[in-house]
Amino acid sequence: MKIVIPGGTGQVGRILDRALTRAGHEVVVLTRRPQRDREVVWDGETPGRWAREIDGSDVVINLAGRSVSCRYTEANLKAMMDSRVRSTRAVGMAVAAAARPPRVWLQMSTATVYAHRFDAANDERTGLIGGSEPGVPDYWSYSVEIAANWERAQDRAVTPQTRKVALRSAMVMSPDPGGVFDVLSWLARLGLGGPVAGGAQYVSWIHDRDFVRAVEFIVDRDDLTGPVNLAAPEPLPQRAFMRALRSAWGVPVGLPATRWMAELGAFALRSDTELLLKSRRVVPGRLLEEGFTFEHPAWPEAAADLVRRGRDGYGPSGRVSRLPLPVLSRRGGR
Repeated sequence: MKIVIPGGTGQVGRILDRALTRAGHEVVVLTRRPQRDREVVWDGETPGRWAREIDGSDVVINLAGRSVSCRYTEANLKAMMDSRVRSTRAVGMAVAAAARPPRVWLQMSTATVYAHRFDAANDERTGLIGGSEPGVPDYWSYSVEIAANWERAQDRAVTPQTRKVALRSAMVMSPDPGGVFDVLSWLARLGLGGPVAGGAQYVSWIHDRDFVRAVEFIVDRDDLTGPVNLAAPEPLPQRAFMRALRSAWGVPVGLPATRWMAELGAFALRSDTELLLKSRRVVPGRLLEEGFTFEHPAWPEAAADLVRRGRDGYGPSGRVSRLPLPVLSRRGGR
């Protein structure tokens, strides 16, 4: 198959590019700054020559959007919104104009669309969409609005010959340098991986190999449309999540952090506390209903596998993986 990945230069894009190329597919990445073969320039906003890659392709997986790894200032939040919505509209126009449109368009979304909650898990049918929870920072609702507008831009695209799926993804865990697992491992190995603000908030996650397998599963299933949660079936409180990660690294203790300490840490990592404090209790209802099986459903075993790969010094591509002082990588690319 020919698979086009707009914004495929970030962590998730690299994971998919490696796996799908290895599986024998022709993968083309759309990016603002092409540097390799199979990378084609686009601006993420307007029609251009890049649209020729979509015409005649089999699958489009749009990951484009400004990194969430930043301070949530008014300007950065606006950039997140604009980059996601405009790039999705541009992809939709290219699909609609194609003489031979792709049969499926997978659009990256986020589990952040669901409400901050502790009482029950969010699946696609019964989950609560966030934005009106009491007692959370006002700007958290803007993150939900970004996710909702992201999905709405895909939904409104008129593409009658192309099946559309919104991937409500949890954090994708891989041993690649600069990814979220790299950051959390760095904290754990320094003895800083304890509970944050009590640690009761849930962490939803997905192992990189299950992420790829889920994408392949969705592509192969012609009857799946609309939102699909890409998350392991066993989210867990942050304190248990970090305890399992410390255990995988052989680190006996992790210093706890108060909310204000989390603010300092997020500032140092040029990120925001929403990524640490929001309770994302998300489960893959539709995937499980359709018969998808996870190779890594539980975090302790998944963390052990990721640590083993990291310790071996190799990511899934066979490339040396270091674990430097990290900056959270973008969910998608540009």
